[in-house]
Amino acid sequence: MENDFVDQVAISRSISHVPPAQFLLKIEAFSSLVENDVENYESLEFDAGGYKKLVVYPNGNKKKNVKDHISLYLAMVDTSSLGLGWEVYVIFRLFVLDQNKDERFHVLKLEWGFDQFIPLEEFNDASNGYLVGDTCVFGAELSVKERNKCKGECLSMTKLTSASNYKHVWKIENFSKLEAKLYESEVFVAGDQK
Repeated sequence: MENDFVDQVAISRSISHVPPAQFLLKIEAFSSLVENDVENYESLEFDAGGYKKLVVYPNGNKKKNVKDHISLYLAMVDTSSLGLGWEVYVIFRLFVLDQNKDERFHVLKLEWGFDQFIPLEEFNDASNGYLVGDTCVFGAELSVKERNKCKGECLSMTKLTSASNYKHVWKIENFSKLEAKLYESEVFVAGDQK
């Protein structure tokens, strides 16, 4: 049986008039989201040609009857400033980072690529369009990211402990009039956690 990803592989060409925007969402103790049947987690807003956020459904988007998969979406945050009948065209790529591979250039690793990029038989078949009139075009699309220059956030989930049964209520007065981007509750103790 062929891998489902094989059918989704495509070679494409594009021209971009704006630099790419990237946002990373790191979730620590992901299993806590799954085990506690958290429906979804919405990231903080980030600016990428208008405000966006990532929405992760750790057990799949049940509203769309998704099972046995993680659902991941890019969502618009505020559309109130857009006129009637608005449309925003975006080319985007959603990914999960392979943390086992160290795919960065450094003094001991000067090239990255694919050892088996395309089968020669498929490449040489002119009907596929890769080699036509003995001419082919190879390309690379990349955006160079300096280490730790990308915007992101980290959601740290902790495993359930005796503190899980503790309830803390934080009452916020005049919520609709709050203006700051961040408010912190007072410190409280739950089990042996502060």
